[in-house]
Amino acid sequence: MSGSGSNLQSIIDNTNSGYIDAGVAVVISNVADAYGLERARLHDIPAKVVDFLSFPTREDYDSHIVGILNSHEVDLVILAGYMKVVTKVFIDAFRNRIINIHPALLPSFPGLHVQQKAIDNGAKFSGCTVHFVDEGVDTGPIIAQAVVPVLDDDTHDTLAARILIQEHKIFPMAVRLYAQGRLKIQGRRVVITPPVSVADEVLINPPLNT
Repeated sequence: MSGSGSNLQSIIDNTNSGYIDAGVAVVISNVADAYGLERARLHDIPAKVVDFLSFPTREDYDSHIVGILNSHEVDLVILAGYMKVVTKVFIDAFRNRIINIHPALLPSFPGLHVQQKAIDNGAKFSGCTVHFVDEGVDTGPIIAQAVVPVLDDDTHDTLAARILIQEHKIFPMAVRLYAQGRLKIQGRRVVITPPVSVADEVLINPPLNT
């Protein structure tokens, strides 16, 4: 975690309300002044800073992080604003137990600066994706997505702000489903059990009556 921690706050709020039947065990950041650390402290959640530059390799860094997570008996790892690609050391320790939020509709636009990429490429829709983390960059099985239209006058900031609102909705939902034991990975697909009813709605931008 390295940003403002608004997705962390959303998870905390939803655990405190009982929507998510689980608790936040520990918050870890490689950035000492990340505001998410303060959010954790305000809720009496252990908060730790681990300096990436203090370790000779990425694998050594991840091994140390894994040790902290295990010491707090963490079951699910949530990457919220964590701007580093995790290594196989991390993946193997928490296989199918790491989830991430990405501000684009994967598999389109993985990586960084994705809102601007959507605008520059003329996409009519963008959005956000919650997915399991694997060895690739934003390539893991998709749990949930929210769709946001790209407006003609959108900038990176305006599109990102509207997407963030949806992130705060689907990220807690994905954590809740995991805590309930309702997520099953079948190849590249994540199946929710028992099945949920999904409205067969079509989104069109621009509208047909344009």
